[in-house]
Amino acid sequence: MQHRTIGSQTVSAIGLGGMPMSIEGRPDQERSVRTIHAALDAGVTLIDTADAYHRDAGEVGHNESLIASALDSWSGDRDGVLVATKGGHLRPGDGSWTLNGRPEYLKEAAAASLKRLGGEAIGLYQFHRPDPEVPYAESVGALAELLDEGVIRMAGISNANPDQIREANEVLGGRLVSVQNQFSPAFRSSLPELQLCAELGIAFLPWSPLGGIKSAGDLGTKHDAFAELAQEKGVSPQRLALAWELALAPVVVPIPGASRPESIEDSVQAGDLQLSDDEVARLSDAAKKVKQQD
Repeated sequence: MQHRTIGSQTVSAIGLGGMPMSIEGRPDQERSVRTIHAALDAGVTLIDTADAYHRDAGEVGHNESLIASALDSWSGDRDGVLVATKGGHLRPGDGSWTLNGRPEYLKEAAAASLKRLGGEAIGLYQFHRPDPEVPYAESVGALAELLDEGVIRMAGISNANPDQIREANEVLGGRLVSVQNQFSPAFRSSLPELQLCAELGIAFLPWSPLGGIKSAGDLGTKHDAFAELAQEKGVSPQRLALAWELALAPVVVPIPGASRPESIEDSVQAGDLQLSDDEVARLSDAAKKVKQQD
């Protein structure tokens, strides 16, 4: 598998998104743990989570706790695994989402996440989503303090635009290591952010890189170019889509969500799928013609 760099740490080119294992429609814990172990056994060394990845009220941090439990029961060396979590985006438990970017809250949330995940510091902590009620620099300033205090080892942001990326990097004194935005063949609004990250040498982590839980299957039916080239190469359209994203820039690290071992095992193989420049151009051109799904 290819490898990429996030800050000072080398990680697998394909990560694992933990969200589907904790929200609506989630599998039982035994299958979730098998899925995480399958990812780790396949060479995945980046796992994405957030304190907001839960279904019901009163279970904040469900996904963080699940990942910590799976890592504890895994036979491999967890020291080589980077767990990236996020704070500032909340789920009250009624299916809605709210925001809290207050610095004091983010520091409290990070401390709670660290307690759930275990260890001396959070590997990568990302501000989940801008809060229009709080100046962006103040929210990111909390991450700078967490870095200085040793609560987190690396800092990132999520759902950010180019101006916010530049501002965050300035507030962090050049220590911004990642940007996690939505990006897929059907959602390309974050291409400017991807390109800026490539320019600055900041890791770009596409969330929902296959279009999300409900749309991942569309790659084989609604995206003709992806389906056709996948058939030519004898791979799944999903694996091809991840390989295409990897080919866009050396800073891209897709984090497909999974709730079954078979799904992440297929996704991981995208890290070994090489595409020619012509094939990348062919897929990029086709993606431009797909109606964007917001």
